[in-house]
Amino acid sequence: MPTTGSPLSAYPPLNVQVHTPRLSLLGATDELLERLVPTVRKGVAVKPPWPFDDPMSLYADSPEREWGWLRAVWRGRGQVSESLWRLYFVVVVDGEPVGMQDLIGRDFAAFGTVTTFSWLSPDVRGGGLGKEMRQAVLQLAFDGLGASEAGSDAFVDNHASNRVSQALGYVPNGVDWDTRRGEPAEIKRWRLTREQWIKRRRDDIELVAVGDCLPVLGIDLPPAD
Repeated sequence: MPTTGSPLSAYPPLNVQVHTPRLSLLGATDELLERLVPTVRKGVAVKPPWPFDDPMSLYADSPEREWGWLRAVWRGRGQVSESLWRLYFVVVVDGEPVGMQDLIGRDFAAFGTVTTFSWLSPDVRGGGLGKEMRQAVLQLAFDGLGASEAGSDAFVDNHASNRVSQALGYVPNGVDWDTRRGEPAEIKRWRLTREQWIKRRRDDIELVAVGDCLPVLGIDLPPAD
């Protein structure tokens, strides 16, 4: 399966990769982020129903949109502790970056829970990549990091995201409210346990350089049987 061919970073989270037959999740280096800037500049959230909650730089006008997005990734990469971490991945298809997939852990050492966040270029939506990239990052969470549970949420009219969660075995986990572009909207919450994930676990997803990343995130996995 493909890799970037770039030299390894001194910062292990940037070396983590996940490969499936259709796409790769590559640690979001500055080089890869720059290659995504034209997509962000063109627009990721371009019409209702608006998919993101506030505050969200992707709703801003260009060039503040690109600047705010980059600042948010840089800030998130630097604010890593055992109580909160976020892994940023660029989604690459046939050598071209087409979106991002993030994995977030809050008090992971205590609870083993993660959540996900993602977006795709409007040019490639509707072809099943959203489901594929979620499966890839779940493989990393459960197989690579030893997660016990994954959560997801989406506005009730974000049908694409909700369909992905349902198709991957998540079960409804209540509702919530948030604002998007300043207006209140209802959110549907989803929950996937490790046991539920194992039933659909794939054997064609490759994880790369995960072990070196664990100490950065404060994760101490027991030795494999």
